Amino acid sequence: MMKELLFLFFASVATATGDTPFIIAHKKASLTRLKSGSERVSVSIDIYNQGFSTAYDLSLVDDSWPQDMFDIVSGNTSRSWEKLDAGGLLSHSFELEAKKQGMFYGAPAVITFRIPTKAALQEAYSTAILPLDVLAERPPEKKFELRLLAKYGSQISVILIVVLFIYLLVTPSSAAKASKKKR
Repeated sequence: MMKELLFLFFASVATATGDTPFIIAHKKASLTRLKSGSERVSVSIDIYNQGFSTAYDLSLVDDSWPQDMFDIVSGNTSRSWEKLDAGGLLSHSFELEAKKQGMFYGAPAVITFRIPTKAALQEAYSTAILPLDVLAERPPEKKFELRLLAKYGSQISVILIVVLFIYLLVTPSSAAKASKKKR
């Protein structure tokens, strides 16, 4: 994912010549399992203007979330801004709740904007998200349990102390090595 961003950044620097805006958008989605057995999808879209002039009348639309699979919990899947200055950043996020289990492949979000020197609206697309395995059966995570440490911790520490003591007895000290070299 970081390689994509670096590639997009360097490509934008190489192609963003002249006095025009150059829009790059990065879309991210993450899953959060709730205790109730449901799952939430947090989506964030960052829009960068890597060009040398301001983009006006920006509009973001992300219609890749079907209503039969997801409910909107907070935010909207679309948003508008008046302008995005050169070198600027805009961010938008929303949260969805999954209704169905299965793999989901999201499409890029669409950003339209206006350039003062051109009459037609310009379009840019965000990066696509990685496939999401929504409401997947996941094995329980194996966490280090403190009760095992409480139960066997004293025996482990005694064994470690004995092993360290034997190691110190068996290995010669550095002072003994130095006195042998002087002879």
